[in-house]
Amino acid sequence: MDRNGQHTDVTELPYRSAAGAPPGAEVLDFPGLLARAQGHGIDPYAPKRPGFHELITVRSGTVRCAVDFTEHELTEGDWLWVRPGQIHQYRSGLSDADGTVVLFLPGFLNSATVEAARVDQHPWQRPVTPTGADGQAVRSVLALLESEYRRLAALPLEVHIEVVRHLLAVLVLRLAQLHGGGADDTAGSAAFRGFQQAVERGFPRTHRVEDYAAELGYSVRTLTRATRTAAGCGAKQLIDARILLEAKRLLVHTDLPASAIGERLGFPGATVFTKFFRRLSGETPAAFRARAWGTRP
Repeated sequence: MDRNGQHTDVTELPYRSAAGAPPGAEVLDFPGLLARAQGHGIDPYAPKRPGFHELITVRSGTVRCAVDFTEHELTEGDWLWVRPGQIHQYRSGLSDADGTVVLFLPGFLNSATVEAARVDQHPWQRPVTPTGADGQAVRSVLALLESEYRRLAALPLEVHIEVVRHLLAVLVLRLAQLHGGGADDTAGSAAFRGFQQAVERGFPRTHRVEDYAAELGYSVRTLTRATRTAAGCGAKQLIDARILLEAKRLLVHTDLPASAIGERLGFPGATVFTKFFRRLSGETPAAFRARAWGTRP
């Protein structure tokens, strides 16, 4: 909400390299992140929808933040992965804690790392806290990544970028394994990856599993089985959950009327959208917005 009490659109935040930084990735401490935001004219504490990945870890103190309506409290040793397109907001002062944020574009890591770490898969629902030997390994990789990132002038630029890329790949792979990630090569896993990516592209256009099955060359049964194995729900439930998430984002972070939101999400009318929203969330779009904004419907 702005100073006049009006709700404005959430900030779409494209990636812009800092002056002197290698393109595609940045490794910042919290003061550096605040300075970066100031340099780009961005309120670091406003809701934002980044077009890049954010890996956030805390060394000391506490950082509170929200990612797509889920509140997180990060303390020593915690890692949180914010994916492109999620709505992220810091809820506490970054100057009161010590930690690191790694920013990187979706195309920065090579395809083998993306597949093995499931970088383009469904996001984490909770932070991870590496402990014991795993914790030491993650801390060592991060320390080396931070050190190499700061030594921009020590190597030719293209070599420096590759060093950062490889070290970030090690960090991402270790964190993905700790979170239960790590790809297998089964047909079901491939079907799910393709389905999830197709839903991300197409959910405003079609809500039918049959359409995605035809697009990808799988049967409905294959997509349903693969989705249940990978995500614990059926294919139709995954589509509906993605639509509901986007509806909530638009209800909270824009002033669009519910009818316009329903139209944007591919519903033939406001009544159909309202029935869908109520069935999945237990309340109408108007009631959800009023509760989120702290107003009466």
